[in-house]
Amino acid sequence: MTDAECVAFLQWALPRLDMRWAGFRKVRRQVCRRIGRRLRELGLPDTTAYRQILARNADEWRFLDSACRITISRFYRDRGVFDALGAIVIPALARAAHARGAHALACLSLGCASGEEPYSVKLLWELGCAGEGDGLALRVTGIDAHPVMLERARRGCFHPGSLKDLPESWRSRAFERADDEWCLRPEFRRGVAFVEGDVRAALPAGPFDLVLCRNLVFTYFADSLQRRILAQLHAHMHAGAALVVGIHESLAGDSTGFRPWDGARCTYRRL
Repeated sequence: MTDAECVAFLQWALPRLDMRWAGFRKVRRQVCRRIGRRLRELGLPDTTAYRQILARNADEWRFLDSACRITISRFYRDRGVFDALGAIVIPALARAAHARGAHALACLSLGCASGEEPYSVKLLWELGCAGEGDGLALRVTGIDAHPVMLERARRGCFHPGSLKDLPESWRSRAFERADDEWCLRPEFRRGVAFVEGDVRAALPAGPFDLVLCRNLVFTYFADSLQRRILAQLHAHMHAGAALVVGIHESLAGDSTGFRPWDGARCTYRRL
């Protein structure tokens, strides 16, 4: 399958999955490899034949949907975003939680892949926000539709390349070397939970103080689906909670329920 053939196929298929081609343009090779492998498994000569399979087999659409999941993740991705979370956003959220008499700060990571983002929040809380959360527990929930990725997340061991953006002192304090991997110490996994689920179907029960919705909904999903999930996120968040999106993303459609958080890149305050 040539790149041009794959592009034409994705431009046809993605809207039927409530996804947008623009989000996949730069990362399409990962998806194209999976589709090419699927054609070989089915003994099909090209994507025209695959379209015929899709026309008569709804289960194959579910496979194609899973093939379009992008799994790119690392710790502390987009460092400036996490720096602002630690310096500005999390201290404000902790003060608000104290003011309403809460005992914990609740965080949700959508499309958490193998856990780098949820664990980054935990590391930031423990090592980058010293004293800000006194008297508060941190509870982080990561949700992803890919069971293999979630199993990796629960295991808590990572390839060295996924830690390259972490402050060196954090890596030495929070991880132990195990052969060719770095494994999180138990105290830095405590309070972080992972659930299997599709954010298009349902979100974990809130309300949440901090939601990280980066490089998923507002990159890959169709505009109408973005608006629906944004409304659901609003309903699952405390007033004054923080919503963090990707550095190349913006909120879709009617985002009047949120406003930019002053001084914090890619972060919005829930009104």
